[in-house]
Amino acid sequence: MAHPSVRTSPGRSSRLRTMRSDGTPVYRYELRPGVPPVSVECFDAEGAHVGVPPAHRHAHDFLVLVYVEEGEGSFSVDGTDLPLRPGQVHAVPPGRVIDISAVIALTRCRAWSVAFTPDAVPALAAVSPLAWSTHPLLAMFAPDAGHGLVAEPDRARWSEWLAELSDELADPHRLGAGEVVAGLLTRVLVAAARLAPPASVGAPDPLVEQVFHQIEATFRDPVSAADIARALGYTPGHLTTVVRERTGRPLLEWVTERRMTEVRRMLRETDLPLGVVAARTGLRDATYLVRRFRDRYGITPERWRRSQRAG
Repeated sequence: MAHPSVRTSPGRSSRLRTMRSDGTPVYRYELRPGVPPVSVECFDAEGAHVGVPPAHRHAHDFLVLVYVEEGEGSFSVDGTDLPLRPGQVHAVPPGRVIDISAVIALTRCRAWSVAFTPDAVPALAAVSPLAWSTHPLLAMFAPDAGHGLVAEPDRARWSEWLAELSDELADPHRLGAGEVVAGLLTRVLVAAARLAPPASVGAPDPLVEQVFHQIEATFRDPVSAADIARALGYTPGHLTTVVRERTGRPLLEWVTERRMTEVRRMLRETDLPLGVVAARTGLRDATYLVRRFRDRYGITPERWRRSQRAG
């Protein structure tokens, strides 16, 4: 969509991570210290083309929720055309290929696009990332869901939530902004989940489920992507490619994400030294843990621990 998630200029919310074999760019969410991993943009047809890759096709490794205020049109996800109509909500999971050529051709369409990573929501931050796909808050992102229609009396409320979310993110360092952003995003996700089909939260793709089970069983050890692939009977290159295409992230990033979730839990709930935390989460040593944590969150583990205790 016409969102910072598809732009590569400095200071935007994401950056190009890799290119698929067919030339489709894949963008990852670029975290900034002290800023919630959420970005919001209101767009229309006239401004939709700004900063979009020339081919318009791209994929994300994060989640995108689109709400249409007015106008009509369509966009494509994995080759399937999806309509844009007033009141519609579309959820785009990681890894899906989006083509927004049709949106750019519109003469009138006003919509909101929200890009985020699940750990922006407190209810999801403490949950294993391997369980995100089956969490009720993300029901709209389940394979058999993906879209819903907001009742006309509730549409003004959706617009107000998203406008307020955008305002808070305009100055994310002011007092209480992080809490307000988390609360508003949670409210939007709850409202979206209520639009999803009742049985939309289910088991993930069978192969992905096997991979996640293996990660959960081994992430505390110094296991590699190659170790996991061999345990499941695949070559590392093949399994990494398949997992990336189906989840938006390569295999090793899921291992790292699971480890970082456990690291945050241990920092928050224990006083264990960093060397012990590293040993219990499959990381080499305290120095390596500090480097990975700072690269991921823009802050050292000890400073993060103190900030959690102060909170």
